[in-house]
Amino acid sequence: MVGGVVRTADGSSIASGGGAVTSIGIDIVDPRLQASVTDIMASVEAELRDSVFSADPFVTEAARHLVEAGGKRFRPLLVALGAHFGDPERPLVVPAAVVMELTHLATLYHDDVMDEAPVRRGAPSANSRWTNSVAILVGDYLFARAADLAADLGIEAVRLQARTFARLVHGQIAETVGPRDGEPSVDHYLQVIGDKTGSLIATSARFGGMFGGATPTHIEALAGYGETIGVAFQLSDDLLDIASESAQSGKTPGTDLREGVPTLPMLYALADDDGDAASRRLREILAAGPVTDDDLHAEALGLLRESPALKRARETVRSYAEEARSRLAPLPAGPARQAMESLCDFIADRTN
Repeated sequence: MVGGVVRTADGSSIASGGGAVTSIGIDIVDPRLQASVTDIMASVEAELRDSVFSADPFVTEAARHLVEAGGKRFRPLLVALGAHFGDPERPLVVPAAVVMELTHLATLYHDDVMDEAPVRRGAPSANSRWTNSVAILVGDYLFARAADLAADLGIEAVRLQARTFARLVHGQIAETVGPRDGEPSVDHYLQVIGDKTGSLIATSARFGGMFGGATPTHIEALAGYGETIGVAFQLSDDLLDIASESAQSGKTPGTDLREGVPTLPMLYALADDDGDAASRRLREILAAGPVTDDDLHAEALGLLRESPALKRARETVRSYAEEARSRLAPLPAGPARQAMESLCDFIADRTN
């Protein structure tokens, strides 16, 4: 924590002076809310490092690898905000946030093995620094630590964390297997994102309400918001990978296209039956798989940026952002709700 700013190891800010805007676009205007969230996030950072300690120095080093690489801390931030619909100073709020971030970090170790990713958060991935086997086992260790901490939160928290983990695994399996016979590719993709991304963000918001002591109605509203805003945020990243002229998305534009990773704009383009020359050419390129040739990649990226598919994908993102906003309706007006609404605005605006 530096001068009232909680900074992750990658330099991104969780909260800062004045009207704080987090690295994921949540605008915290109220100074009291800002101070409270800053304190919670500082405690989360400290407990994250303590929670992955092992008697074996190698396990500690490997487990802290991604913790110290930083990140957005989206999930604990939603725990912190959700707790403000009750009492954010309750003692289990910070441990609940740590459980959510540990679960998320564990999935990243496994994802990097499956994706054969050489880099994560600007540092060598665990699988490239050590081996795939070590990365898998460290991910398992983090899941175990998350479960251990969840046990201190009570049986309902253990059940929710386990069910969330089950959804994460279902989403990963569905992504790996691909759409079943007759299943529309877009429907399959949205379901995968809901399971892989929306589920954990929903549980994070739910945990904030639960352990802050919010009412059951408010807890359900928070969970619904988390699920929907999680999907919206992931979809907006898909669009930035195509639409941004810089590394605004955190990676070189067109990376998904080059790697053959189907995202919403590409799926819409492939499903389009428009007969104009540009649409036909785009479908032809996309249908061939990863676009690794530089000239072909530039052509496909240009076609996607001008395509009806990108416009349709933008409309889909906006619809999810507006649905997330509507899920907040049962919550009382105030700084915490305003901060959550600001993320809806940010997601809608960032993809225009």
